[in-house]
Amino acid sequence: NSELRHVEKDVLIPQIMRDRAKELCSDKVQAFTKCCQETGFLMVVKCRQENTALKDCLVGYYSDPSFYEECKAEYLKQREEYRTTGIKKKRQKVTSNV
Repeated sequence: NSELRHVEKDVLIPQIMRDRAKELCSDKVQAFTKCCQETGFLMVVKCRQENTALKDCLVGYYSDPSFYEECKAEYLKQREEYRTTGIKKKRQKVTSNV
């Protein structure tokens, strides 16, 4: 059964999308994080360029229908494995503070 519940469409699949997008945009995540660490309180002003690049990268993935379908397929595969085995796959945490 590939029917999706509300929580799956609005919470679980978007979480996979966020995690994967952060991985795919990791160079921009690192550049923004580094800028913030080096700049301190002035990060709002001085890291604007890095922040914009990061947002553009993430939003590009979030708004891509094929990326959504990839993440949906990944979620359905995980759900099927769980339903078959009863063992929940641990999600990998992205080691970023963004």
